[in-house]
Amino acid sequence: MAVEVKNSAVRIFLVAFAILVVAGAVVFHLTKIQWTQGAHYRKLASQNTVKLFEIKANKGNIYSADGSLLATTVPNYNFHFDAMAASPDDFNEFIKPFADSLHEIIGKPAAEFENNIRKARAQKNRYYLIARNLTHKQFRRIKRLPLSNGFTIPPDNVRKHPMGRIAERTIGYVRKNPDSTLEGKGIEFAFRRYLNGKDGKVLKQKIAQNQWKPIRDINEVEPHDGYDVISTIDVYIQDIAHHALLKQLNEYEADHGCVVVMETKTGYIKAIANLAKASDGSYYEANNFAIMEAHEPGSTYKLADMMALLEDKKLDTTAIFDTHGGKIEIYGKSVVDSHQKAEKMTLAKGFEISSNTVMVQAVNNNYRNNPTAFVKHLQDFGLTKPLGIALQGEGIPAVPLPGTKNWSAISLPWMAFGYGVTITPLQTLTFYNAVANNGEMVKPQFVSEIKEYNKTIKRFPKQVMNPKICSAATLAKVKAIMKNVVKFGTAKDLYSKEFSMAGKTGTAQANYATNGGADKYYISSFVGYFPAENPKYSCIVVVHKPKTTGNNYYGADVAGPVFKRVAQKIFTDAPTTNEIANVNKPIAKQDLAYNAYDKKLQDQKNILPNLKGMAGMDAVALLENWGLKVKVNGIGKVKAQSIPAGTSVHKNTFISLALF
Repeated sequence: MAVEVKNSAVRIFLVAFAILVVAGAVVFHLTKIQWTQGAHYRKLASQNTVKLFEIKANKGNIYSADGSLLATTVPNYNFHFDAMAASPDDFNEFIKPFADSLHEIIGKPAAEFENNIRKARAQKNRYYLIARNLTHKQFRRIKRLPLSNGFTIPPDNVRKHPMGRIAERTIGYVRKNPDSTLEGKGIEFAFRRYLNGKDGKVLKQKIAQNQWKPIRDINEVEPHDGYDVISTIDVYIQDIAHHALLKQLNEYEADHGCVVVMETKTGYIKAIANLAKASDGSYYEANNFAIMEAHEPGSTYKLADMMALLEDKKLDTTAIFDTHGGKIEIYGKSVVDSHQKAEKMTLAKGFEISSNTVMVQAVNNNYRNNPTAFVKHLQDFGLTKPLGIALQGEGIPAVPLPGTKNWSAISLPWMAFGYGVTITPLQTLTFYNAVANNGEMVKPQFVSEIKEYNKTIKRFPKQVMNPKICSAATLAKVKAIMKNVVKFGTAKDLYSKEFSMAGKTGTAQANYATNGGADKYYISSFVGYFPAENPKYSCIVVVHKPKTTGNNYYGADVAGPVFKRVAQKIFTDAPTTNEIANVNKPIAKQDLAYNAYDKKLQDQKNILPNLKGMAGMDAVALLENWGLKVKVNGIGKVKAQSIPAGTSVHKNTFISLALF
């Protein structure tokens, strides 16, 4: 018995000793790991439970000069449903009303929602996608639904243009490439350092089910929201320019075109539209042709001829030239007038009717022995280099230089009527604007101010590129000639005694040297300013590839009406300072007619007409005169009306108009 007790004691001792050895080994290894690899594992544990999260800064807005919102950021939501979050009782009780509500909010069939959610629960899916790109309003409604605690809602910020596609290419965009570099266009890209703001950082700790909560009440780095950018665009002028251009493009079935309106004294761009034909025949805001597309300008370049000749006192405007029947030969190449007629005329008249033969003779006769002097004037006029505007993608002018491989015997005479050189519409406009601005050339600008709420962070005052491009005497003469272009010359059909304009027409051939001329087409343009006596705005219109049937593809026919429409609307809507004598004197016959008409209006019911296709501003004026309350969505012409045509309406009735 004693032996058995002794043996048991030995076994217990041996087991205890073994446990002690194992425990010692464990302690030894834990101590070793603690000292040798502890820092690594502590860091790994911290990374798995504590992490820095990025707090996205709110991007700034882009506004028009008149305060309209052109670009803003709105949250779009992708809804993912945690099908396992609700208890079985709650899930079974609320799944049907939940699906019915989703149908009302999102639009898909309720049965489809219910079946898919039940399937997700059966598969234990904790991240089932319900819908993409939902608005904040939809999000708020869904948050109030039963089972909404089963949603995880990561919002995506999406850039929206509340005014539709107005100046879309100039507003621009920013996008991130797969390699994290940024690319973009327009104001969004050029002013991104102001708009984007600075993201913040917050330290969060993992708690459960991939849920994270902030460790403390303050952020590691506070986000700084982006600043607002105030553009120079005037929505009213933009609307006029856009629709005037669109009308001409449709009428002439043109490929594409652009229009730019600039404030003369500041260089602020008040409107810019760039429209191209889509495959279905409609037109949309495409590439920023006004900024990027350099092409041969044709006759609008003749202003440089006239100014160079006058500055050097080579000729006066009264110098006489023979058109030689509207066709001359220069080094074996023909220079032809659009209207071939044998006559003699002054240099001024040659400019006014855009005679190629007159302008080519004037330039070639006076500069062929010293072409460098002529090119020097082009440089002084700012026609040989980019403007250096803030927006990306500006086209580069091309002018052949004497003594280089690009120069030939016909370079000088071809320049005289706008061939062999290339220039963008905005660069041409800047040159003409300098004439309108008494010789001071200012840089075109698209942004006037950077703001943080009501605080101005940065202003962009006018930038003078050249304080005087030519003498006052030359300016006076070319201004008078450009008035006569509209009054007596190629643009005489645009003339109106109600408001004055000055400018120059242009009709250039393109692709004339390829495929034997079979691919030739025309570029029609008009550039100038208004009012002619005290210019407030300058404007250029360029239309590519108008139809040639009817032989009315010239600048005055295609581009000129767009210019006139812009000038006319601005003149018409601006208050006049003219005073008319006895304007308030009553006229008995007129009062009688007015009273009879007013009584007729009061007696009849207001029957709502079909407003589709009517200009938005005209439709609003009509309806408000009837006493209706009008809500407008969009810009342009009426696309739809909430009350059908033929309905009898009464004062204070609400009506909604959708414009496009």
